[in-house]
Amino acid sequence: MPGGTWTSQNKVRPGVYIRFTSTQGLGLTVGERGVVAICEPMSWGPVGSVQTVEAGADTTPFCGYDITSPNARFLQQIFLGTNRTAGASKVLLYRPSASGSAQAKATAGALTATALYPGVRGNAISIVITEEADEETFTVTTVVDGSAVDEQTGIAAVSDLEPNAWVSWSGTGAVTATAGTDLSGGSDGTVETAAYSAFLGVIEPYQFDILIYDGGDATVQAAMTSFVQRMNEENGQYCQLVAANLTNPDSRYVVNVMSPVTLSDGTELTAQQVCWWVGGAEAGAMYNESLTNATYPNAVSTTMMTNAQYIAALNAGQLVLSADNGRVYVEQDINSLVTYTTDITEVYRYNRTMRLANTIANDLYRQFSANYLGVVDNNAQGRSMFQAAVVGYLLDIQANNGIQNFTAEDVTVEPGEAINAIVVNLSVQPVGSVEKVYITISMDA
Repeated sequence: MPGGTWTSQNKVRPGVYIRFTSTQGLGLTVGERGVVAICEPMSWGPVGSVQTVEAGADTTPFCGYDITSPNARFLQQIFLGTNRTAGASKVLLYRPSASGSAQAKATAGALTATALYPGVRGNAISIVITEEADEETFTVTTVVDGSAVDEQTGIAAVSDLEPNAWVSWSGTGAVTATAGTDLSGGSDGTVETAAYSAFLGVIEPYQFDILIYDGGDATVQAAMTSFVQRMNEENGQYCQLVAANLTNPDSRYVVNVMSPVTLSDGTELTAQQVCWWVGGAEAGAMYNESLTNATYPNAVSTTMMTNAQYIAALNAGQLVLSADNGRVYVEQDINSLVTYTTDITEVYRYNRTMRLANTIANDLYRQFSANYLGVVDNNAQGRSMFQAAVVGYLLDIQANNGIQNFTAEDVTVEPGEAINAIVVNLSVQPVGSVEKVYITISMDA
């Protein structure tokens, strides 16, 4: 179903088109947030396809390592959240192709074992073949990092073996005993810029709240920035990009992370790697939550700046971290927007506002597309149904402190210029988070 933004009523395809403006001063339900998309070079996993990793799931099948491993740190950080808000609920994980990558292999007699995926993780696999009591059959065990992950008994010939989650088998003839044969030759290869373009083509049909780019390639940064702008303005998929050290992106769709951190175990994360945590936290925070002053769990230090430098960073639309009393926290939950217009005013620089706007836009788009388009008559009764649905939805958001001072009169539904078009106008006042407290203390004589 098409969507996106509109400035004039000239759309050809049936769809839900939404326009953002600012003003001074069936029912619809509030959808969930929390979905992150990321293209991550890895040492294990299928290449060129999207895997869905749910929060709390065993990460081993997806990246080859459990969540406590440094090799799975990117997922651990994405799911981490803050001291008061959730992290991502789901990650759309894509492993890009890499030139020079190779699958690990090993041969034991007639049997050849090949790692299921390319990458150095396959070099941690070994195959143990032990003779059974009847002296005619064997037990074939697949071992990863010294732990058995698959065991097949009663094996006489290679053709008796079934593939498992780690290796495939090839060869002909009888198997023979071996105390342990290590796979080798696995290589990660080099991820080229074109692999990220392929990712954007694959991920476009998916629904997600945050796209993370944790690299520093300027060409990829530009492609990611253009992609999220197009997703918002042409596709009707309202989302944001979280990336690091961008040069003046000046976009409400882009969160520009500038701070590295050191974790409590001594691990140092670059600003690009901090995007994992920021992206997950931005996705997991709800429309009525802000990350301003939210604590980064297990982080103990970050690059500190002077007061003037923090002010300059915030004015430049940079998301920076600060530290105080043994904790690291978000200085201000903002995106990179610094140039304002009559429609897109300063209120859109706050990510809480963007979460509210994106929640409303995505909910109206998805639920109107599913339940109203082509179903409801474009007459007074049908338009009244639209109006009632939107009002009820926004009252629910107001009850949860997402907006304030809203009344039913703030929503109008009018006939459009064509017989099959309507125009929905709604005005909402976002609730911000208290970020500045001015106190006057008077001392009586």
